[in-house]
Amino acid sequence: QLSEDVERVSENPTDEREGEMEVHEDASSVILPDSELGTTAPSLRFSKTCLKNVFSVILLLIYLLLMAVAVFLVYQTISDFREKLKHPVMSVSYKEVSLYDAPGIAFYPGKARLLSCKHHYYDHIPPLINPGQPGDIECTTQRINYTDPFTNQTMKYALVVQGPRDVKKKELVFLQFHLNETDQDFSAIDYLLFSSFQEFINSPEKAEFMKDCESSYSSWKFSGGFRTWVKMSLVKTKEEDGSETVEFKQETSVVNYIDQRTKPRSDQLFFVVFEWKDPFIQTVQDIITANPWNMIALLCGIFLALFKAADFAKLSVKWMIKIRKRHLKRRSQVMNHIN
Repeated sequence: QLSEDVERVSENPTDEREGEMEVHEDASSVILPDSELGTTAPSLRFSKTCLKNVFSVILLLIYLLLMAVAVFLVYQTISDFREKLKHPVMSVSYKEVSLYDAPGIAFYPGKARLLSCKHHYYDHIPPLINPGQPGDIECTTQRINYTDPFTNQTMKYALVVQGPRDVKKKELVFLQFHLNETDQDFSAIDYLLFSSFQEFINSPEKAEFMKDCESSYSSWKFSGGFRTWVKMSLVKTKEEDGSETVEFKQETSVVNYIDQRTKPRSDQLFFVVFEWKDPFIQTVQDIITANPWNMIALLCGIFLALFKAADFAKLSVKWMIKIRKRHLKRRSQVMNHIN
């Protein structure tokens, strides 16, 4: 800027001369003491100019500091957004229902035999009349054989029973099994829970359906000589590709069964109860907390502040150059007047 002014002065020497003539006329019309010309006026002007320059430099440094903070905020915002994209947050929601889709309960009794199966309500299970003897089977059952999905050689026998549906009435399913003899020290029956008994009934390939269920769901056990109370809860998980998987969580409590049959028996009795824990279906899905629109709005605000700060810095530099030019011009005028 200074070089441009020098070139402008060199190109227009007449303007400079006219300015000098005006200065001489003004100076000739006013007579000032030598002491005031030499000391007081230049010192006051110099102190005011110095203060203005210092203030401008301080403002410039402040705005440069603000620009640095804005640049850091831009970097931090972009880093946080990328980090949130890499690590989504698990969201858990609950949906209340009055009726569940009846689950399927697949038992693997082995040599054990199903004696009775009934649906009860309001947690009321009447006393057994003839324990160990065949009773009523009021449940919907289906028997199926299929090959083990892990070995493809062993044949497995499964007894599939329809589970409870009405959660408001506390519907439960009570089953009794009998095992006459066993060659093991501990007797237990394996069971498997899957999400929909109706899907199993409607499936054209039930053996393949059971193989898929055994590959996808976990299996549990209940022991002989006890009453095992199973309270189920349903968890649905939504995957990133939009698919949905279902699994069961269960709470199990075991109560000792007091065998009051008159004659001592060597056989084993199994009792198991299945009931829904609560009417809430838990849905789990991964969500990304980073909102791209919020980040874009924040970046726009930061860049706007950067442009404003740069514009102010530019104006501040121009103003300082202008003040410097005025100071030099006044100094040259005073020196010319003294000369």
